[in-house]
Amino acid sequence: MSRARASRTVENDLRRHGFVHIAGVDEVGRGCLAGPVVAAAVILQPDHYVAGVADSKLLTAVDRDRLFPDITRAAVHWSVSIVSAGDIDRLNIHQASLLAMRQAVVSLVPLPGFVLVDGFRIPELVMPQRPIVGGDRSSTAIAAASILAKVTRDRLMIELHAADPRYGFDRHKGYATKEHLDAVGRYGYSAAHRRSFRPPSLFDAIAP
Repeated sequence: MSRARASRTVENDLRRHGFVHIAGVDEVGRGCLAGPVVAAAVILQPDHYVAGVADSKLLTAVDRDRLFPDITRAAVHWSVSIVSAGDIDRLNIHQASLLAMRQAVVSLVPLPGFVLVDGFRIPELVMPQRPIVGGDRSSTAIAAASILAKVTRDRLMIELHAADPRYGFDRHKGYATKEHLDAVGRYGYSAAHRRSFRPPSLFDAIAP
């Protein structure tokens, strides 16, 4: 793969300061009209390098699927947390994303000594953390978490498509593509849709 690989520089610096188990955390699905938000947390073994780990958005679906088992085998531990569309509507997407990331972190065994987060500080964590803007492109641990979260969510959206193929979830994964908006205009919202997500373009497609 020719994509820019993520670096272990941040993790190695933290290890030199005495931290042993360093977790990377990321979420996916924040901007979708349908489906859950999914977060993953992973503690990688420092001496087990996984070639090709990069921001999941820079990888093909084939690359992500190939890397998923490589990452899980190289992990001290990993965890995935899923927050449903209904809970997103109840909490709002920002709080739902933070909840998913927090649940993923606290499910790790052992608990990490330090947490690296893509973009946001996670409230109510007992361990130190560092939010890194664009962390999925600069930290191997965060990039690995982004791949686990993306693959997990894509598989869930394919399952939703199998249950209700009208919307094409297997293709756009719940994002607001023209195909998706046209399907919503034709069929209305399904049980998988987030009722609180109504972009301006959607008002032209469906009745308020």
